[in-house]
Amino acid sequence: MTTPIWYNLALLLIKPLYQWRIKKRATHLEQYQAECLERFGPFQPALNTASIWFHAVSVGETNAAQPLIEHYLKLGHAVLVTNTTKTGQARSKALFAQAEYAQLFQAVYLPADQKQIVRAFFAKYQPKILLLVETELWPNLIDQANQFAVPSLLINARLSEKSAQAYAKVPSLTQPMLQGLSQILAQDQATQQRFNDLGANLNNNKVVGSIKYDIQAPAGLAEQVVKLLLDWQLAERKVMTIASTHAPEEQQLLTLLKAKLEQNPDYVCIVVPRHPERFDTIFNLCQSLQLETQRRSLGQRIEAHTQVYLADSMGELWLWYALSQVCFVGGSLNEPGGGHNILEPLVLNVATVIGPNYFNFQSIVDEFIEAKAILLGQDAEQVVQQLLACIENPDLAEQLNTDAQHVLMRNRGSLQQHIDVIDKYLADCDQ
Repeated sequence: MTTPIWYNLALLLIKPLYQWRIKKRATHLEQYQAECLERFGPFQPALNTASIWFHAVSVGETNAAQPLIEHYLKLGHAVLVTNTTKTGQARSKALFAQAEYAQLFQAVYLPADQKQIVRAFFAKYQPKILLLVETELWPNLIDQANQFAVPSLLINARLSEKSAQAYAKVPSLTQPMLQGLSQILAQDQATQQRFNDLGANLNNNKVVGSIKYDIQAPAGLAEQVVKLLLDWQLAERKVMTIASTHAPEEQQLLTLLKAKLEQNPDYVCIVVPRHPERFDTIFNLCQSLQLETQRRSLGQRIEAHTQVYLADSMGELWLWYALSQVCFVGGSLNEPGGGHNILEPLVLNVATVIGPNYFNFQSIVDEFIEAKAILLGQDAEQVVQQLLACIENPDLAEQLNTDAQHVLMRNRGSLQQHIDVIDKYLADCDQ
């Protein structure tokens, strides 16, 4: 495939804007300079060549790829992970940049999708396979993978109707890009059909389910939960978590919960905003609502008088879910929304509530709704009613969790199907 001239010209024109955005979100000059080097080169030295390269845009995709990455690290394969967002890279390093994998694992930002930059990245890191997670498609990235004879697979692939419509508007870019992929491993038939309609190679597009169903709680989580339940005296508290939230979800939900939190000292709400740059904003919101709030970033704990606990940390979402009896998974009340992964709390037997805007996880959520295994609120008021219903009626929460476990069990197995396909490509690479 060859990317269209107009696409490369457009990237050249927006490069200054891209650099400005990096500078704007950087907390200091050294951070800005370091990120620019990773995005535009010259790049960090390669810790390993002939690595398995995973690209996961942000936290959700990194979490989805976690069991696959762990599988290959444990087998002794070198792994390179690239992310698009700061939170995604932080999550990658939190998961794998540890002594056990220190010589095998490297995490850097994805380079900007300009042809010469991507070419230089391939030349420096020399991966043997490229695994793109979910919907992360970049024309020059796929083009250069072909130029360097590196197989490129779209794994755990999902594509919403809205995203498919956007891709359909630029067929001169989309069709060659999809045909440049070695294989698409789709989560469901709807995704498979959408890729087919956009011009993907029919022979290399198969449904293998979602890896996310195969996720497991992190090692050591149970011990950490038991310790906090004891140290923070949470055993008798009624704990709810509103997680991966976006504006204005926190304001809507906390405003509606305020009276209940004030009337019932046993109630506590853990708030886990999706983006770290909003942590201070959410703390100020809690202050304006006159809710007694403690912060994780200050090393504070949930006290007897705590009404809101602001979990302004990275990589601890599993912990906050595990301390809860019920949760709301955010990004589903805001507009346009799209939702986030509901499987993490469900794996932990935490009753789960979401809003109506969940198109990023359409097929997964629909199956749980059909099984009456999660609750769907049409607006903030209904979400709060459902959260409180689960807190106040343990039988309701238990029934939701029982039904959710049935759905989880019948969908597991995608991880092994992914491994089987990837191993075939790795075997060809090693010949």
